[in-house]
Amino acid sequence: MIIDLPDTTTSQVAKSLVKAREDGGVVALGRVLTLIIASPDDSVEAAIDAANDASREHPMRVIVLTTSTGEARLDAQIRVGGDAGASEVVVLHAYGDAASNEESLITGLLLPDAPVVVWWPTEAPEAPAESPLGRIAQRRITDAATAVNVRAQLEVLGRTHVPGDTDLAWTRLTHWREQLAAVLDQPPFEEVTSVEVRGSAASPSTALLASWLGLALDVPVRWAYEEPQHWAHGIKSVRLSRASGDILLERPVPGSALLTQPGQPDHELHLPRRTLRECLAEELRRLDPDLLYGRVITDGWEQLSAPEPAA
Repeated sequence: MIIDLPDTTTSQVAKSLVKAREDGGVVALGRVLTLIIASPDDSVEAAIDAANDASREHPMRVIVLTTSTGEARLDAQIRVGGDAGASEVVVLHAYGDAASNEESLITGLLLPDAPVVVWWPTEAPEAPAESPLGRIAQRRITDAATAVNVRAQLEVLGRTHVPGDTDLAWTRLTHWREQLAAVLDQPPFEEVTSVEVRGSAASPSTALLASWLGLALDVPVRWAYEEPQHWAHGIKSVRLSRASGDILLERPVPGSALLTQPGQPDHELHLPRRTLRECLAEELRRLDPDLLYGRVITDGWEQLSAPEPAA
């Protein structure tokens, strides 16, 4: 069910939401958190779809806030039932002066005594924790992959990081980190002497993976961007050098990877790019600060050398 509320107020939206739940037999007691999706424009349907999918694992209230210039006005839309997955979605379009106080637009719609997570799918504040929405949230999710200059964005995220901040570029590395950790847990248990990471220049995950490996293994890390015509998205390869030979985890084509180790047959692995829904659902499983990400984006990033020229 979709209810449109043009030229309305937050109070009227809250009353309409209660009525919609009563009419539809939906209760808010099972909601475990409030997810705020903040965007400077109306291109948020992909983010809403991802939140609806993730709500099947994390029932929640989703509040979508978009802002635009123009005459002061607040338009709203309520989606419940089949149009909202296992969540209830409130879409707010604030114009002009009505968009000047984001916190006041949101506060009356938050679930009582439930954690708050803020997600900026595209353009995020320079210091998320100091923004009006970030101040009321336990977790703050950004996505450096949407920035024009991903390296500059990572530098900003490291400089302004506060426990509770995280970025989907880090979440996209989960399967890579799992595979590499599994390889190093197998004999021979030799020290890694050096690391090489290669990936797309459009992928901040390339730098974050290099930063994590340098921090975790305490070894020199060389990293480089592939030419866009050869590799356009995500991580391309990781090479771990040890005394007995190199371990190479490489994606010859997007979606699959080849693991090469000394004295063992090659292994083909399924290693696709993670969907937005998968990344969001993973981040919503934990509402405590991701301390490892905090170390990677601050200490690890500071220790990381500049990327080498593309081959």
